[in-house]
Amino acid sequence: MSEKEVKNLEEIFDAKIARDEKIEPKDWMPEKYRQTHIRQISQHAHSEIVGMLPEGNWITRAPSLKRKVALLAKIQDEAGHGLYLYSACETLGISREELYEQLHSGKAKYSSIFNYPTLTWADMGAIGWLVDGAAIINQVPLCSTSYGPYARAMVRVCKEESFHQRQGFQIMMTLAEGTPEQKEMAQDALNRWWWPSLMMLGPLDAESVHTEQSMKWKLKRKSNDELRQQFVDQTVPQADMIGLTIPDPDLKWNEEKKSYDFGEMNWDEFWQVVKGHGPCNKERISARVNAWEKGKWVRDAAMAYAEKKEEKVVKQAI
Repeated sequence: MSEKEVKNLEEIFDAKIARDEKIEPKDWMPEKYRQTHIRQISQHAHSEIVGMLPEGNWITRAPSLKRKVALLAKIQDEAGHGLYLYSACETLGISREELYEQLHSGKAKYSSIFNYPTLTWADMGAIGWLVDGAAIINQVPLCSTSYGPYARAMVRVCKEESFHQRQGFQIMMTLAEGTPEQKEMAQDALNRWWWPSLMMLGPLDAESVHTEQSMKWKLKRKSNDELRQQFVDQTVPQADMIGLTIPDPDLKWNEEKKSYDFGEMNWDEFWQVVKGHGPCNKERISARVNAWEKGKWVRDAAMAYAEKKEEKVVKQAI
């Protein structure tokens, strides 16, 4: 393809982005656009799958059958989200096997938040309320992202994530209204998950290497700092309502901005976790690799059944 032809295709592509038209799998796209989407969508898919692990830790220890059923439903939703997103990623020309290999080898990243341990039942509430709450703020704009398969997958994901956030908040509210020990447990979970939840929305805009280009391509509609401010402004009143205290001595209402000022995050901790040195990084990847290896017989059996079924259909057709 000549340089002139490539330039013409780039102009058509840029015009589609400017008109807010969706880019579909068979449309021409710049290679960097394709690779950027593979990186982001696969990271999102990996996060959904790895995110099942810290919650799965509490299935057998949920305080009631109702809580157990709700937690199981949530984990099942997250497995579904991962499958939607892997399918969307495959439309960009990468195989499912390659995506898994990138996760298992450490080449691909997933959300840093899932490398922290879940120590008490209140952590299930904090994850739902804070982690899924931050995820919703990040993901709702993705329903109008420029890549069609990703945008359509996000519609259902966001609907189900809103249920997860409400479930988590209800757990925290119940604990906060319970015994002093239960309220203390809820406050402890908030203390531990607050700052990681803020940092999971990504590095500061000034330090983000992807934000500018992602905004240009309308992959992202809001910057990391804008999303973080929205999360703080939304969450602080919720904590006040249930009598819990945000663990930030610098938190205060800014009348001029009509939003909250908040303290500095520990970015050294963030980058250590991203680089694989968090409390549970090795444990999470080991669990995924182990599940993949032990599940090989299931995949082989499913493929054998599908091939046998296809052969039967062919014979009947003949």
